[in-house]
Amino acid sequence: MSHPRTLHALTAAVVVAAVTLGPAHLAAAAAPAASAAAPAVPAVARAVPAQDLPSVDQLRSALLTAADLGPDYTEAPSSESPGPEENPTPVSGCDALSALINMRTGQNGPATPHAEVELDGPDGNPMVTQSLTAEDPAKLTSDFNTVSDALKSCHSITFNAGTEDTVTFTVSPVALGDRQDAPAVRLDGTLAGVQLNAFVGIERFGDVGMAFGFFQRQGADSQLASLQYRTAVAKVERTLGVAAGSTAPATASPTGSVV
Repeated sequence: MSHPRTLHALTAAVVVAAVTLGPAHLAAAAAPAASAAAPAVPAVARAVPAQDLPSVDQLRSALLTAADLGPDYTEAPSSESPGPEENPTPVSGCDALSALINMRTGQNGPATPHAEVELDGPDGNPMVTQSLTAEDPAKLTSDFNTVSDALKSCHSITFNAGTEDTVTFTVSPVALGDRQDAPAVRLDGTLAGVQLNAFVGIERFGDVGMAFGFFQRQGADSQLASLQYRTAVAKVERTLGVAAGSTAPATASPTGSVV
């Protein structure tokens, strides 16, 4: 493919909406499209102290590794994973989702422990991304609902990474894992005559939010995306000791890395 970096920029931008789970002002970015229907979290809600949240190291141990996916996968160094700051990608078509994707805010730090990984198949195809962010449960609920609503309300979205690199994805809901209520969508588009397909899903595990992305070119089969999503969910459940879909913090300390 003649646009490898463009493809990376596009796919990285697609998953930003889920990766940015965590910042307290996330919901405000989508306010124009999301309206004021959702009640605000009371200001008196007790914030969970950072030391009560899973640490960055614990989150990293729960991430997928190349060994989890197979011998043909390699982990991309973080410096090689371009973000929208490095490759600006204007997005239009879904007001709420576009607002989230176009918004960039720092989220690493003791208040919002965060870890992420990109795993590439041969020649970068497919590409799997996963991020985990720990946050006060009340704030995570608000952020999770904001992203979920943005995904559900989107039917077509356009990424413009350059004069010749514009692609419009059709967006449709899909069930990636065993939980039918877990928000997930598939995106289908074409760039320079090459078929592009993506699956984006979000899930929560108590006070940890997960964003999962699966991106492939010249293919649209959902079976591998679903298998790898299930692998990601199972590893987080084992490692952190919290069931997918749970809204309550873990009652026991995370179990640590599981091989």
